[in-house]
Amino acid sequence: MQPSHSSFQPDTYWRSLHYFNLFRLTVAGFFVVAYIQFGTVPFGEDNPSLFFLVSILYTLFAVVMMVAIGVHWPSFNLSLSLQMSADVGFIVTLLHLSGGIRSGVGLLLVASLAAAGMVRRGRLAMFHAALASIAVLLEHSYRVIALGGDVRDYLQAGLMSVVFFATAGLAYTSAKRLIASESLAQKQSVDLANLSQVNQLVIRDMQDGVLVVDESGRVRQRNPQVEKLLGAPPRVRRKLLLNDYFPALAVQLWKWRNHDGVDFPPLLAPSTGRQVQARFVPAGIKRSQGVVIFIEDVSQIQARAQQMKLAALGRLTANIAHEIRNPLSAISHASELLQEEEGLDAANARLLQIIQDNTRRLDRIVQDVMQLNRRDRTQSEQLDLEGYLSDFIRQFCDAENVPSGTFGLSLSAGAAICFDRHHFDRVLWNLCRNAWRHCRKQPGSIQLEAATPPGGNSVQLDVRDDGDGVAEALRNQLFEPFFTTDSKGAGLGLYIARELCETNGAALDYVESEQGCLFRISGRRSCSETNAEHDQG
Repeated sequence: MQPSHSSFQPDTYWRSLHYFNLFRLTVAGFFVVAYIQFGTVPFGEDNPSLFFLVSILYTLFAVVMMVAIGVHWPSFNLSLSLQMSADVGFIVTLLHLSGGIRSGVGLLLVASLAAAGMVRRGRLAMFHAALASIAVLLEHSYRVIALGGDVRDYLQAGLMSVVFFATAGLAYTSAKRLIASESLAQKQSVDLANLSQVNQLVIRDMQDGVLVVDESGRVRQRNPQVEKLLGAPPRVRRKLLLNDYFPALAVQLWKWRNHDGVDFPPLLAPSTGRQVQARFVPAGIKRSQGVVIFIEDVSQIQARAQQMKLAALGRLTANIAHEIRNPLSAISHASELLQEEEGLDAANARLLQIIQDNTRRLDRIVQDVMQLNRRDRTQSEQLDLEGYLSDFIRQFCDAENVPSGTFGLSLSAGAAICFDRHHFDRVLWNLCRNAWRHCRKQPGSIQLEAATPPGGNSVQLDVRDDGDGVAEALRNQLFEPFFTTDSKGAGLGLYIARELCETNGAALDYVESEQGCLFRISGRRSCSETNAEHDQG
């Protein structure tokens, strides 16, 4: 909101009047000090002692006015008129005691009129000019009539009066321009303040984090979204460095400054467990200067893409279920009837068994694809891994006929994960089934290890086996749909497991290990932050 003119005018005017009075005090004090120091001065030749007395009175008047200006008394216009009238009286008196118009003391009125015109910024300056002109002319007339002064000095007195009016007029014109400039500056300052406030609101409410980093790597500014994506910065006595806050991001910044055309992969924030993508924009001409870093939440981008993929996949799976599953049921039922026929030879029985096996395999593929279509039906909850994994191992061993001693369990204290329970069952069941298929089938061949970084909201669950591992040439194809090394498998297990992890805001990766296979699930430890974001949305 723009302040009214009256709200700031008095303070500005009184401050100007204060400086005007300082000029008066300086002039009067100079006369007093010069007389005390030297005994005689170039001025006041007609009556030095009276000149000294008037200078003292002029100085005392300036001191009194300083106190009055400090308390804003009397009113501004009255105070200015009083001071200007006193200036005219004192200076004309000093001019008279110094020998008249030729002494040059009257020029002090020019400075006073200019100052008064700038202070008042109005037409009152012309009145002060008229008052000064009348006083100078009266003084010279008295000198001519009573003291025998030179009549020819009227020309100089008249010229000085013209200077008075010219000075007042110039001060008045300058004051008008100054008022217009002040008004424009005040309007622009309000507009700039509003624009700055709007920018702050926009940056504060942006979904992307914004970091401003200078050339030395210090974090100058950040918006609240940065702490939601990266976590709270560490408490350090010195100024916060980007390397202290997020070392991986500092490495990317260094590469961006020193190499052109570098594509940066997403980063995993340890404190929040979020995947973020950084975008660097130079704040100056050179990259070595300050930089603005925009931090995007990769999970939101993936979520939007996932919604579109889910919609298309839903239509696809509906057609698959309608076009494939019903014919498969008919084929399976027909083959079962043929198998019940008496006198069936071994060759035909083998062919019918092949039909049965492949129809069941196709049915599993349809079920797996339909499972993908149900990923949007998530009900995330915070699962206590200690109790959950113990129950899971018992159920898995009973269902898959696996000795319970095959599994080893290692957990950090208070380990938990935010996940849909049914989705987590599906992911772990697939990973443990693969581990059992490829391990050495000995006690402790399959290890489940959970770790939680201190002070963060992330958790890592490793599923490790002691088998031969995955050939390096096949690792890039592990999570591709319909890729399998098992002749009886559908090739959708790891693909579906990764998709279900991404649906729950987690990640599933293959980690190189010295022995066997190691699959790692990286997710959130607590669901409170996720629920808060959903509530805000």
